[in-house]
Amino acid sequence: MNLAESAWPEAAADLLVVPVGSMEQHGPHLPLDTDTRIATAVAASLGRVVAPAIAYGASGEHEQFPGTVSIGSEALRLLLVEYGRSACRWAPRIVFVNGHGGNASALASAVKLLRYEGRDAAWWTPVIQDGDAHAGRTETAMMLHLAPGSVRMGAAAPGNTAPAGDLWQAIREGGVAAVSGSGVLGDPTAATAEEGRRTVETLCAELQAAVDGWSPDGHGRIAA
Repeated sequence: MNLAESAWPEAAADLLVVPVGSMEQHGPHLPLDTDTRIATAVAASLGRVVAPAIAYGASGEHEQFPGTVSIGSEALRLLLVEYGRSACRWAPRIVFVNGHGGNASALASAVKLLRYEGRDAAWWTPVIQDGDAHAGRTETAMMLHLAPGSVRMGAAAPGNTAPAGDLWQAIREGGVAAVSGSGVLGDPTAATAEEGRRTVETLCAELQAAVDGWSPDGHGRIAA
């Protein structure tokens, strides 16, 4: 059920699902709301009441690229806390479904506080085995499955394909632009919709298992 399209008598639910994304560059071939679209699709797979996505996140490392709008970790943390406090007045349980790695620290801090205050909140974030870092094969494949009309494969080209761990220090110091002029970390050119379908289905199953198990860790994160 889509919360935004519901009348208030229809909105009561034992679990409210809230996608959390970003508005940030994803290379010259993917839309700025890629993370939000992926988070929303995975969240919807639960078949529960799904809220409109929180579409802005902590994306400061991408701000050298036009179109990126970051609200930063502290603003996102405050937004999540107040969101949870309000929604938990009528939803006994809430889960934030994250689509952008840069949001993790804000989610962990916010949900830890919500739980300390007695609210049954949790957050989930995808872990993709052998996935590349940003706007490469992994995200491109998922978008070819979810929204093929938004993918500009003619503009897709390899970016910096070095292991992500080798790039983080340079990114922390100078942003993604310091290591990739296109904003791509990985190689999107071999991405396929079939690979994207398999990846999305795996993430949906992992989210379902995490929600079914509902065992938040010390920072409120749930996992399969």
